[in-house]
This record gives sequence, C-alpha cells and structure tokens, in this order.
Amino acid sequence: MAGHDLPKQPVTVGRNTQLSKTSPKLAEELVPGMISLSTLLKVLQALLQEQVPVRDIRTIAEAIANVAVKSQDPAAMVSAVRVALSRAIVQGIVGLELELPVITLEPRLEQILLNSIQKAGQGAEDGILLEPGMAEKLQRSLMEAAQRQEMLGKPVILLVAGPVRAMLSRFARLAVPSIHVLAYQEIPDNKQVTIVATVGQN
Repeated sequence: MAGHDLPKQPVTVGRNTQLSKTSPKLAEELVPGMISLSTLLKVLQALLQEQVPVRDIRTIAEAIANVAVKSQDPAAMVSAVRVALSRAIVQGIVGLELELPVITLEPRLEQILLNSIQKAGQGAEDGILLEPGMAEKLQRSLMEAAQRQEMLGKPVILLVAGPVRAMLSRFARLAVPSIHVLAYQEIPDNKQVTIVATVGQN
C-alpha cells in the first residue's frame, strides 16, 4: 500500500500552485472556497491509486467545482473527474485501438450490488456487499477471465454501473492487480465495446 501513498501536502500545494498559474480563478474558487485541501488530497490520491493521469489540472478542477456546489463527497468528485478524463483514461489502457474488450458482471449480480449500495448509502464504498462464498466465486471468475485476456495480450477491463465502480475496483484489484474498472459513463463514444466475458453467473 505504501507505494500508493501520496507525499502529504507538498504535492497538493504544488498542484494547486500549478492551477493558480494556469487558471487562477479556478484555484481561488476551489481551495478553500469550495473544498478543503484535505478533500482535494483525497480526490487526487484516489485518482493516482488507479493510475488516472492527473496532468489536466483544469479539467480536474472544473469537474470538482461542478460537484462541490451540490456535495462535498470525495467519491462523487472522483466519479465526476473520471468521466471528464474518460478519453485520457481509456487511451491510457488501449491506446488508439477502436475496440475496447471488456468483462461485464452478470446483470442479476450487478443489480444485487446496486440495491445493496443504495440501502447502505455512501458508507458502503468501503467493502463489497456479497456473501463470502459469492465474493470468492466472483474473484475466481475474474482471475480466470483476466488470465485469458492476458494470454491474448489484451488489457483486463471490467465494465460496471457507475455507483458500484469504486467498490468493485478495490475488490477486483485484490484478485487482479492489473485490472482496470470502468463505469459505463466513462466509455468515450469513439470506442467500440466488445464483451469478452461475463462473470458472476449462478
């Protein structure tokens, strides 16, 4: 885990200084006016943990500002930033390839997860809401699907509903560290999605 830890404040302050130069108005509006420095740090840390490129400071700040007027939830801000950066995220995974080979969840399983996260509210972000046996089976199927993709020299991408993306990303990366978990809203319209496997049946 330590490898993912951001150095504490200097990075954020540095990024904020960069933001001040490129778009002073946005920097002033964001910290401390709209969000705290610690919230901005949480958002950047969550993005970096999943190798999301954070060079486009202006797009990141605009996405955060749009959410901040309604919510101070870092998870909601991360989701908005990911959608705003979706082209860069997907290009980082498949380059200029038009085809996006994805693994999907069996629809009934996805619905169970969506229902349970709605009942539990945002606190549910921390863990996967499945019985241990079911969770184990899902991890096994993900590992098998990932191995098939890797043998073909293809990236491992799990495509899921937006509300369960963060939770499933943490869960899936325990079994398959190289996996990329994308939400439907993060697929750019210039990519063609091909479903290569569906996991979680039975």
